[in-house]
Amino acid sequence: MHEMSIALNIIDIVSSQARAEQAQKINQIELEIGELAGIMIDSLEFCFEAASKNTLADGASLSIIRIPGKGICHHCHNEIDVDNFITVCPNCGGFGVEITQGKELKIRSINID
Repeated sequence: MHEMSIALNIIDIVSSQARAEQAQKINQIELEIGELAGIMIDSLEFCFEAASKNTLADGASLSIIRIPGKGICHHCHNEIDVDNFITVCPNCGGFGVEITQGKELKIRSINID
């Protein structure tokens, strides 16, 4: 389950930032996660809760913004919605679709005291 290592890395990053700001507690962490990032959101939330125990992020809420998959067709140049990495363009039937959005995993913000 790679979600545990992701949760631990998130906690390390936000804890380091919180300490740099001389914070005593992390209240909320806002993430952007692409639908094509290969992350199981439910598992990440479960792992985050366990991994944050006895850290500055203990009890912090995790807010997740899901980023939909998008791509550009190299044949007809239309932007299309994508839900996997092998996508046929619905406009022209071409296979040359470049993923432009949906693979993200970003810490968007943290709320600290």
